[in-house]
Amino acid sequence: MAKAYKIAVIPGDGTGPEVIGEAVKVLRAVAARNGFNLDLHNYDFGGERWKRTGETLPDSAVEELRGYDAILLGAIGHPDVAPGILEKGILLKLRFELDQYINLRPVKLYPGAYTPIKDKGPEEIDFVVVRENTEGLYCGAGGFLRKGTPDEVAVQEMIATRKGVERCVRYAFEYARKRNKEKIVTMVGKTNVLTYAQDLWWRCFQEVAKEYPDIKPDYAHVDATCMWMVKNPEWFDVLVTDNMFGDIITDLGAMIQGGMGIAAGGNINPEGVSMFEPIGGSAPKYTGKNVINPLAAICAGGMMLETLGEEKAARQLENAVIKAVSEKLKSLAAGKMGYSTTEVGDMVAEFAATM
Repeated sequence: MAKAYKIAVIPGDGTGPEVIGEAVKVLRAVAARNGFNLDLHNYDFGGERWKRTGETLPDSAVEELRGYDAILLGAIGHPDVAPGILEKGILLKLRFELDQYINLRPVKLYPGAYTPIKDKGPEEIDFVVVRENTEGLYCGAGGFLRKGTPDEVAVQEMIATRKGVERCVRYAFEYARKRNKEKIVTMVGKTNVLTYAQDLWWRCFQEVAKEYPDIKPDYAHVDATCMWMVKNPEWFDVLVTDNMFGDIITDLGAMIQGGMGIAAGGNINPEGVSMFEPIGGSAPKYTGKNVINPLAAICAGGMMLETLGEEKAARQLENAVIKAVSEKLKSLAAGKMGYSTTEVGDMVAEFAATM
C-alpha cells in the first residue's frame, strides 16, 4: 500500500485559495510520480468565517490539527477585519499552540529571476534564516498604563528562555551540517543594546557552537546584517536570530531573491506538526483576477515534502519551479508573469511530473 500523508489545508483569505489550489495541483503531480498519496482536508479559517461566526480558531480545531502530518496555509488577512484579529487568532495561535518554534526561510535566487542587487546572482544569493518563532516581542507580554491620556505608558517585553533559545540555535547548527555548504552559522542580534535577552542568546550560541567543531560560528548586528545582505549576500549560509529580527530580515531576503511571489516559509516543530506557507500575505487587490504568482505557495509545498522526508519529490518540485522561472516566466510579479495563476500551476505540475 502506498504511503499516505494526512495534510490539513487552510486556504485562508484573499488570493490564498488561488495559490493553494495551484500548490495542491503540483503536489499531487509529484506525489503520483513518487508513489505516495496526499490525504488533504480543507478548513475554512479566515476572514469570511470570522465575519459569519465571530470565530477565529477554536481550541477544538487546534487539537484536531495535532493529528495531521503537516499544515499547508494560504494566507491570513482580510480587508474587512481589523488588523491583529486574524493574525493573532489564527497564525500566532497555531504557531504557539503547536509549538512551531522554528520559522525557516530559505533565501535562494533561482536562475532567470530578477534581483535588485547589481552583479549578484544565484551563486551569491543562497542562504537560510532560522528565526525563533514562539518567544521574543511576539509573546504579547506587557500592557498599558493610563491608556488614552497624555500620561500614557506602553510596555512591550522581549521574552527569551534558555530552552527556547537553545533549541533554536541547535536547530540552526544541525541545519548547517545537513545543508553542507559553507558551514557557517551567523547569530544575528543586537548584543550591544539589548543587554539581557541578547546576552542569553549570545552565551547560548557560544556554548552550543562548541558542540559543532565542523561549523564556523559567526555574529552580526541586525543593522549590519541588513547592509551585508545587500552588499555581500554570499557571506551568509545559515543565520539564526530572534523573532522580531527574523521577521524583518526575511522580508529583505524575499526582495533579493526575486520578490514575495517566490518566497516560502515553514513554521517548524521538529517533534510535532509543522505549517508551510507563502510569506507574501493575502494580496486582496489581486483576489479573483487569476494573476497572482503561485510559486511561493508551490515552494512552500516543496518545503513540506522535504520536512516529511520526501526529499526526492521536493527536489523534483524545486527543479520544476526553476525550469519555469528560468525558461518561461517573464517576471515573478503579479500580472507580469506572461501567464495566469492557473497556467503557471499547470506548467509547474507538468514539469514536476516528467523531470
